[in-house]
Amino acid sequence: MSHFTAKQLQSLRSELMSNKREIEHRLSENEHYGLGDSLKLQTGELSPIDNHPGDLATEVYEREKDISLLEHDEFQLERIDSALHAIEEGHYGTCAVCQQPIPYERMEAVPYTKYCKKHQPETVVSENRPVEEQFLAPAFGRTSLDEREDQNGFDGEDAWQIVESWGTSNTPAMAESGDIDSYDVMAIEATEELDGFVEAYESFVATDIYGHDVSIVRNRQYRKYLENGEGSGLLEPGSEED
Repeated sequence: MSHFTAKQLQSLRSELMSNKREIEHRLSENEHYGLGDSLKLQTGELSPIDNHPGDLATEVYEREKDISLLEHDEFQLERIDSALHAIEEGHYGTCAVCQQPIPYERMEAVPYTKYCKKHQPETVVSENRPVEEQFLAPAFGRTSLDEREDQNGFDGEDAWQIVESWGTSNTPAMAESGDIDSYDVMAIEATEELDGFVEAYESFVATDIYGHDVSIVRNRQYRKYLENGEGSGLLEPGSEED
């Protein structure tokens, strides 16, 4: 016996029937999201065999999306039909787990539910992550040597930086830091990476072919070197030993 009043039960039944008609109309009007037609008919291709898989990527994605939408609607119809059957049997609004009456306010919000709020399945969003993330972490996975103090060799990050130097689809808006305004420094760790040398001073200390006549190339690394207090700037014009 239902614990709802006749007026409440009639209101819930009307809501279920309205939802059912809406879904059935949607499926009828869009021909079950276009799944009545074959992929060959939709693309105009006699066969996809001679095409690269990427040539049909958009079509395949849209097909997968249509299938998901269709499955969702069909699942909703099953739940609505089950709820209507429960009304006829007189046990509508009873939790399938604890067998306790479900409040009218909850049924009004979700008229096809079989569970009270306490026993609703999957009420907590899973925090489980794909196992691939453990394999890939840290960035560049097993090929990253940045985390090892005893390594400074060529690694996966360096390989990517070489490829990245030829250009990507990224824009300054997608940079790792928020103050990037130039494509020249879009590469990963572009402003920190010591490209072609190990110690910063190697990029700005120069000599002649014989190793004499030491001079300074005042580049970005040199200025950063001084700003960090790692150099005295004695070779700068106007210094004490000039």
